[in-house]
Parts: sequence; structure tokens; C-alpha cells
Amino acid sequence: MTSSDLWDRATAERYDAEETERSSAAVLGPTLDFLAGLAGSGRALEFAIGTGRVGVPLRERGVPVAGIELSEHMAAVLRRKAGEETLPVTIGDMATTVVAGEFALVYVVYNTIANLLTQDEQVECFRNAARHLAPGGRFVVELLVPPLRLLPPGQVAVPFDVSERHLGFDTYDLVEQRLVSHHFTRDGEDGRYRRGSSRQRYAWPAELDLMARIAGLAPERRVADWDGSPFTADSPKHVSVWRKPL
Repeated sequence: MTSSDLWDRATAERYDAEETERSSAAVLGPTLDFLAGLAGSGRALEFAIGTGRVGVPLRERGVPVAGIELSEHMAAVLRRKAGEETLPVTIGDMATTVVAGEFALVYVVYNTIANLLTQDEQVECFRNAARHLAPGGRFVVELLVPPLRLLPPGQVAVPFDVSERHLGFDTYDLVEQRLVSHHFTRDGEDGRYRRGSSRQRYAWPAELDLMARIAGLAPERRVADWDGSPFTADSPKHVSVWRKPL
């Protein structure tokens, strides 16, 4: 059993509407360029493919894409965009679920590897990626760098969005390396707010490199974003690439 939170039907139905900005051409373009360049003429496998925000347009670029998704409700939304014959999806968790064939690229985006709440499960996710990769194939992870420097002494909460329609903040458990993202989202025009939360386990870039080594993958590249900008000490996230030896 995975420790990941399971997105329910209501969350799945509103997911695309809440991620409109991240689905824009300006945001997705560099992501798709990056992934398509690594996939080349080979197949790609997306862990936690969700509603297909990345997988569907990557398939439309000509990259054969398959997916693994824990939530049947998220996969059902994806099915409205692409049929099984176009983009096959297997229901299961990204740490242990196996699909047929080899892939040139396995990827997990938007902090989703942090949905696995234990270090052991995150290690198994790397091993599962290596299991699916052809020799020379790449595993790509997009993940935040924990903003612990923003925590005032004695405090455990960091706001990440304060706007008219949404208040978001993370609370941190520094011992377990876990955070909870809290969301207060205004629904409609009557002034009511909907409360939601999700749990994650954050991991440092060097920790991921060790997970990759355990899985038999070698580091190839780390950048600050999909546009290839340099990763620095001040980067709030990273996109990292590991390669399976030939």
C-alpha cells in the first residue's frame, strides 16, 4: 500500500480548472520541449500522470506516452482527452506498479514524487523508474527545494500564495521531513471558502542523487527550470535528470 493521499472525484473534477495557468502554452512549452528532447524517438512513461496535463500534449507532439496513476478519478478525467489506445494508463502507485515494455524516458513532474511520504517509498520510485528504462534511458524529476530558510525561528509555517481567491501555506515537520500544504480557496461569489490540504515528504537534491545511485542511475543534469536555467543556491526548485547506464 502506498502512503500517498488519494485524490477523490471532487478534486479530480476541479483539478484542470485550478491548474489553468500551469497548463498554458507559456508554462507547458519548455516542459514539453525538454521531455520530448530526452525521449527522442522512444517511448515515455509518466508516473502519477493525473489528468494528463503534461502527458496528453506530449503525446500530441508525437511521443508515445503511457501513464501510471493512483486515482481512478484523475484517470477518468484524462480519458475524456485521450483514449486507452492513444495513451494507456495503469491504475496503481508509482513506487511498485509495473507496465509492459521499456521506455527511453520516465518522468514525474510538479513535486509529485513528494506525495510518497516515506524515504523507502521514494527510493522504490527510483528503482521502479530504473526497472522501466531501456539502457541509456533517463529519469526526470521536477521538485521543489524546501524553503526552510524562510521559516522564522520557532515557526513552522510558510505562506506560498496570498491572493484574493486563494490563501496557501505550508507547515513543516522538520524531524520527519514532511510538509502539509493548506489551501483556502474562495468558491463562487458568496464569500465562502473551501478548505483543503495535502501531505508531502520533501527531499533534498543530494538525497535524490543517493536514491538514484541506489537504483543504479547516474546523475546527468540538474537545472533550475524546464528552460534550462542554471541551478543555484537560490533556486526554489530543480529539474533533475539521471541516466541508466548503457
